[in-house]
Amino acid sequence: MLEIRSEKVIVVGAGLAGSEAAWQLAKRGVNVELREMRPLKSSPAHKTENFAELVCSNSLRSDDSEMNAVGVMHEELRRCGSLLMECADKTRVPAGGALAVDREGFSKMVQERLLANPLITLKRGEVTTIPEGKVIIASGPLTSDALTEQISALTGGEHLHFFDAIAPVVYADSVDMTKAWRQSRWDKDGDGSVGDYINCPLSEDEYYAFVDALLEAEKVEFTDWEKETPYFDGCLPIEVMAQRGRNTLAFGPMKPIGLYNPHKSGMREFAVVQLRNDNISGSLLNIVGFQTKLKMGEQKRIFRMIPGLENAEFARLGTVHRNTFLNSPKLLDKTLCLKVKPNVRFAGQITGCEGYVESIATGFLAGLFTAFEMLGEKAVLPPRTTALGSILAHITEGVAEGVSFQPSNINFGLFPELDYIEGIKKQPRGKDKKRLQAAKALKDIDEWVIKIAK
Repeated sequence: MLEIRSEKVIVVGAGLAGSEAAWQLAKRGVNVELREMRPLKSSPAHKTENFAELVCSNSLRSDDSEMNAVGVMHEELRRCGSLLMECADKTRVPAGGALAVDREGFSKMVQERLLANPLITLKRGEVTTIPEGKVIIASGPLTSDALTEQISALTGGEHLHFFDAIAPVVYADSVDMTKAWRQSRWDKDGDGSVGDYINCPLSEDEYYAFVDALLEAEKVEFTDWEKETPYFDGCLPIEVMAQRGRNTLAFGPMKPIGLYNPHKSGMREFAVVQLRNDNISGSLLNIVGFQTKLKMGEQKRIFRMIPGLENAEFARLGTVHRNTFLNSPKLLDKTLCLKVKPNVRFAGQITGCEGYVESIATGFLAGLFTAFEMLGEKAVLPPRTTALGSILAHITEGVAEGVSFQPSNINFGLFPELDYIEGIKKQPRGKDKKRLQAAKALKDIDEWVIKIAK
């Protein structure tokens, strides 16, 4: 028989993360007060008062659990007993290999299931101060101004970001090193054979063809609530820089000064695109200075014009948009608690994850960890080899030195290398590597599910 705890946990926000967190708490016998400001106050993105509203696409992306990282996360959440994945499966609509849902049906089902649970109480109205007691803040990337001010005061304004400028990220093993080379500018690392940066060279003709493609490409327009947010000089979209003059990029993020191509007897190129580690293991590379508002298809087409990136596989595409997220590696512990105020946990996109499924995943983890605490037990972290463990590590462990923390979707570049798997003598690449990472993740999640069920 389920033991009911008299103490309650307040969950702020009934979006994807908050809804999942509330469910995980209630199913373990913890009373939940779910706070939702809609419809008394809405956000610029939401259209309804319903829980778990999907504000953009109705797709939860690929459902391929053998070759796709988000598909692995889908399957892990199913095996862990996620309410929102159950509702997604039950409201699924045809979408090829993707998991797409009936938007209204999905939201309605989530809301009905939560409100039918006697341990969950709904309280409508804006939360303007951080509540006392055990709290999970899952207020999303458009957190209200009043609550944002409270969070900022608690964490320090420099650790709460309001404008999200993300450069594309590619898988390191998809870069053609017969054209690119490693070297830091001015050969700061020694003989030029090693360095913190990978450099992709462009001739004069290649550079101007690239600039022309940028200027002619289709761009994503700012949404209404973003239009008044000015660009920061440090995060100008690359296409905006190109509009300021055809040579601007060659004197900016693509300047070749201090770099000499060893494939061409140390020749200095007309322009150079630099990539640097985006994670500690070096499996992901950030294209330096390439934040952009280009449409996704245009990004892939144009950035593959760069020598060395012709076959680049993208773990994340670039974007510039208004957002609110924590500098989580500095602020949160490994269980998503605020270090300076451990009774407060965060979940969802405010933690620095991107995407519907990632929000559900962090809500699941925040609810689970809080339930452990309420039951007087120690939280058991998901294995690092899993999608859940990998997104948690991205949020709480940080990125490579010198790289600012940025939100990310789940991708195989966040997973650890395969030396975690016994018997792997040579690191596989491409599809073989992804298949092994996926299989390892699902094997390990099954073992973890047994542990958290005790």
